[in-house]
Amino acid sequence: MTTETDDDDAYSFDSKIYYDDDADPTAIAGKTVAVLGYGSQGHAHAQNLDDSGVDVVVGLREDSSSRAAAESDGLRVETPGDAVAAADIVSVLVPDTVQPDVYENAIEPNLEAGDTLQFAHGFNIHYNQIQPPEDVDVTMVAPKSPGHLVRRNYESDEGTPGLLAVYQDVTGEAHDEGLAYAAAIGCARAGVIETSFREETETDLFGEQAVLCGGVTSLVKQGYETLVEAGYSPEMAYFECLNELKLIVDLMYEDGLGGMWQSVSDTAEYGGLTQGDEIVDEHARENMEEVLEQVQNGQFAREWIAENQAGRPSYTQLKTREESHEIEQVGEELRGLFAWAEEDEESDEEKTEVRA
Repeated sequence: MTTETDDDDAYSFDSKIYYDDDADPTAIAGKTVAVLGYGSQGHAHAQNLDDSGVDVVVGLREDSSSRAAAESDGLRVETPGDAVAAADIVSVLVPDTVQPDVYENAIEPNLEAGDTLQFAHGFNIHYNQIQPPEDVDVTMVAPKSPGHLVRRNYESDEGTPGLLAVYQDVTGEAHDEGLAYAAAIGCARAGVIETSFREETETDLFGEQAVLCGGVTSLVKQGYETLVEAGYSPEMAYFECLNELKLIVDLMYEDGLGGMWQSVSDTAEYGGLTQGDEIVDEHARENMEEVLEQVQNGQFAREWIAENQAGRPSYTQLKTREESHEIEQVGEELRGLFAWAEEDEESDEEKTEVRA
């Protein structure tokens, strides 16, 4: 386990980070893994495990449109119940919203003492939508990337960073088994961070809502609207507030905030340093704290569960409004005019399963 450095001034990590050398392949050898679902994460886990020599069975409904794809990939496919019954490790990779139903009807009746119930997100365990029996291990192995990249990185002999958490360990082997699983899907090549179901769930939901999905898209739209309403062309507003965002994010991803500041012009750096906190100010911080509180106290989870039970009326309305924003129409037209549009089209085909 490599988490230290010779530099006395180096940052000391709170979390343990594991790599391939820390994983024991025998912890998963001889075991059968049932991968339930064959969407974004499901297809990546199943194929990577299979390529790593792990016995895999994919669990899909008889009428699932993914059956043909899994079978053409050379994988054994059974109904979810039969897959669970045949497995030692059950990797639950269907969407969060359907997991409780799948658990009740296919998983729970077929679990045996000593089996492992494994997730890639802690939502349903943390918020008690699934309450596992006391005689099984409960773990989480969560790649921090969409499934098509998990698969692509594996095939390129590269890795995808991941998370590992143990919620329930009745066999005394849950941690070693989870780490071996993470190595088998390629995560330990890059690094596997140890966490907990609570920490993963709450930080993931907060990050999505306050920064990565909610915060960023709102900032982009408001920047775009500000320029257009001031009389600037929608094309220029799109490029300055959305298109160039990728350049900045790539710089931050590769070298952190400091690396980004070093790469942009002095003018951009001075403007950003002086005005950034004026835009995203203490009011934004207060709003973020409120978002975090709603995640921590379960308010968001209850709201999302109720929304699904009601048929997603608010979700559908909000989604429609988002899709109809002018920036979407402008962006679609502009992206189709540039040379990289064809490359993006091929990339989009890889992503069609992300939400399947």
